[in-house]
Amino acid sequence: MPTRPAGGSVVLLSGGMDSATCLALAARDRPPVHALTVVYGQRHLREIRSARRLGRRYAVARHIVLDLPLGPLLDSALTRSGRPLPGARRRRGSIPTTYVPARNTILLAVALGYAESEGCGAIYYGANAVDYSGYPDCRPEFVRAFARLARLATRAGVEGGRTIRVVAPLLHRSKGDIVRLGDRLGVPWELTWSCYAGGERPCGQCDACRLRARGFRQAGRTDPLVPGLRPGSRRSA
Repeated sequence: MPTRPAGGSVVLLSGGMDSATCLALAARDRPPVHALTVVYGQRHLREIRSARRLGRRYAVARHIVLDLPLGPLLDSALTRSGRPLPGARRRRGSIPTTYVPARNTILLAVALGYAESEGCGAIYYGANAVDYSGYPDCRPEFVRAFARLARLATRAGVEGGRTIRVVAPLLHRSKGDIVRLGDRLGVPWELTWSCYAGGERPCGQCDACRLRARGFRQAGRTDPLVPGLRPGSRRSA
């Protein structure tokens, strides 16, 4: 049976710069857009506030903020407030303590069920493998494996001949490339949040802050969340 295209998309929206860029791409290329934000037990909810603001800015068709309290089951520095966040001295290539076991598999599975139920043809997922933080579920192999699962495990794929695509448009882009792409799309960086520590200002020390700072530095741009940090300069650890 020939594959029939489906309309609309679901964006896994965390509130960070990668998912915000995916939201802008989906709004341009695959409307109507449904945003899915999951409160899974992360150590702070600052990013959820950013996700809500982004959803309103892009006037998404529907924004689901799903309470899925998996934190007690998933051992990570992002779900255990007493565990220290990794800093700059973490060995490159190792899996960091901020890895949340199977989180992205779970979130994509929820997005897949929602996309099939709503008749959406794509899931946008902000995985990035170039500025690699050591997460196994951000690799191209994982994205390909989940895309195959989406074809095999859904009624849409088996009976309906309707493929739900897993779109990872940032997979092979550096953080600098993502900032430049987001600028072209008009992504409101001031509404995004990356810091693992939460709070009202980024800590500047966690892996997420360092990767974000590198991206703005590479793009020759000033991060609106850290206005005192000029392009080309480095924030002290």
